[in-house]
Amino acid sequence: MRKALLLIVGVLLFVSNTHAQEPEMADKLRADGKIYVVVVVLATIFAGIFGYLVYIDRKMTKIEKENDR
Repeated sequence: MRKALLLIVGVLLFVSNTHAQEPEMADKLRADGKIYVVVVVLATIFAGIFGYLVYIDRKMTKIEKENDR
């Protein structure tokens, strides 16, 4: 339990330290207005993954119903 707590505290400290640094690339993208392109591309990728997971879930549900008969 103690090791897990120390690990969590260590990770949180590491993340908070690295998060404080502003990446120059993000500032450049924001200044050029290209950050919106990045956001749209990421949103499209995540929407595609979500849609694929819904498709697979429906397919699995159909197969499970066929096997229950």
